[in-house]
Amino acid sequence: MLASVLLAGCDNKPAASTRDVPVSPSGSSALVAPAVDPATQVPAGMVWVPGGTFHMGSTRRPLEGPVHTVTVDGFYMDGTEVTNVQFGAFVSATGYVTTAEKSPTPDTLPGVSPAEFQKLVDDGMIAPGANNFRPTQGAVDLNDELQWWEYKKGADWRHPNGAGSSISGHETDPVVCVSWLDAAAYAKWAGKRLPTEAEWEFAARGGKEDQLFIWGSEFTPGGKWMANTWQGEFPWKVAADDGFPSLAPAKSYPANGYGLYDMAGNVWEWTADWFHPGYYGASPAKNPQGPDVGFDPDQPEGVQTKIIRGGSWLCNDCYCEGYRPAARMKTTPDTSSNHAGFRCVKSPAKKQGA
Repeated sequence: MLASVLLAGCDNKPAASTRDVPVSPSGSSALVAPAVDPATQVPAGMVWVPGGTFHMGSTRRPLEGPVHTVTVDGFYMDGTEVTNVQFGAFVSATGYVTTAEKSPTPDTLPGVSPAEFQKLVDDGMIAPGANNFRPTQGAVDLNDELQWWEYKKGADWRHPNGAGSSISGHETDPVVCVSWLDAAAYAKWAGKRLPTEAEWEFAARGGKEDQLFIWGSEFTPGGKWMANTWQGEFPWKVAADDGFPSLAPAKSYPANGYGLYDMAGNVWEWTADWFHPGYYGASPAKNPQGPDVGFDPDQPEGVQTKIIRGGSWLCNDCYCEGYRPAARMKTTPDTSSNHAGFRCVKSPAKKQGA
């Protein structure tokens, strides 16, 4: 199923002076972050995020509020999104078969009646695949996302654009066409886990408080592209001013203040949290883990969604602005698409006697 999307007005560039969240009631906007433990042994390919207290969320969109103060403990995080070569190692070691490589079943198509499902089978519409972006022929109403998405038969992590496509030459691109179920399986195999939404946002901010973007307040400082986002007229004309019309290899853009790459743009990233519209208003102040049970009023009854973060190469100022650190989307855990991937985190080992 496709992610629920929030729309934004199109004003060419986000306002450079817009604050993403207000300062704290005391008037202070400084992060409270403990120093890095010099004895910490950082696992290969990961970065130490020291933890601290920050203002989570924003006033920019309803889904991003209310702004609330959150403290997270320090943790390790993958420096980049999991790449094709890394995911391939997992598949080779385990024989794992991803969601997109399996044929849909009635359970994976909520809201579709048995008769409708049978008709899809009879029409040859039930086959392994994933949701793929499809440019429109011209300008369209941005309220109807189905105009630029299609269910692509044969699309999976090895063939992200459908049968006949390949990841050859794209080994260091982030893996896509992976569901939350796939991401969680990889994380378990790697001895890691998916980040909580709070950990993800704290890490994305990179030590900068109250900034619209992970790098500051200006979208393209000095005319420099800071993240892989859509340039041109969405969803039909891509300009690729940054040199990448779709996915970019890991580390193609500057890292944030913690040394993390692509926390904005490139691919949306799965988090551990279920979505519930009331959770931000009742979130614990320390190490929130997300709601125990999800609830999404935009989905059929009983269908829960997971939070994805960071935006993708499709995000732009005319549409979702998903590349902001406070931006969030939600989608079902069995959804696979060619603009969503993930990265993992790991908690430090507890010291003896602690």
